[in-house]
Amino acid sequence: MAPPTPTDRRKPAATPPARQEPATWLWRPRRWWLLGIPLGGLAAFLIGVAATGGFFASLTVMDSEAFCTSCHSMNAPLQELRHTAHYNNAFGVRTTCSNCHVAPTFVAGLIDHMRGSTQVWGWMTGELNTPARYEAHRLELAQKVWNEYKANDSAECRSCHMPAAMLLSAQPEAAASAHQGLATSGMTCIDCHKGIAHTLPASG
Repeated sequence: MAPPTPTDRRKPAATPPARQEPATWLWRPRRWWLLGIPLGGLAAFLIGVAATGGFFASLTVMDSEAFCTSCHSMNAPLQELRHTAHYNNAFGVRTTCSNCHVAPTFVAGLIDHMRGSTQVWGWMTGELNTPARYEAHRLELAQKVWNEYKANDSAECRSCHMPAAMLLSAQPEAAASAHQGLATSGMTCIDCHKGIAHTLPASG
């Protein structure tokens, strides 16, 4: 009998290992820690949603009249507002503090909230903690607001009052002329409407 040839001595080809599905590979006991990746991502997502919702909810609270007037120094401005057409009018439209003192855009609105906190500091340091001291600073406080309105073209006013939608024929001639020329005259709402919601300072 002839001896086996080299070809006959070759080992049979190895069977390739079966392909494992990702889920099967993941669920092996030694790899369960990898579940922390998707679970951690889900937890981070839920925490982010909760934090974002809480942030915007807090902004809603800070925009409320109750929050703004919780400071003692704001009681006098609130009483002044209640005697103006911005609070009671034939149309049943009422403005609140944030409509006039918080910019309608997000970033500028946040900045306005931070600026508003300076009055809390004024109360704590005794600068605004009595009616007399508040009156002593009324012109200074008003001028800050007027300058901000002048710089942003009265954005807070324009968030409700749109010159393009005004029925000029129903306005007094002088008012209609001024409103018609807003786009070209370089003037803005606050130039004519200072003291529209609060007592005008004596030298304002």
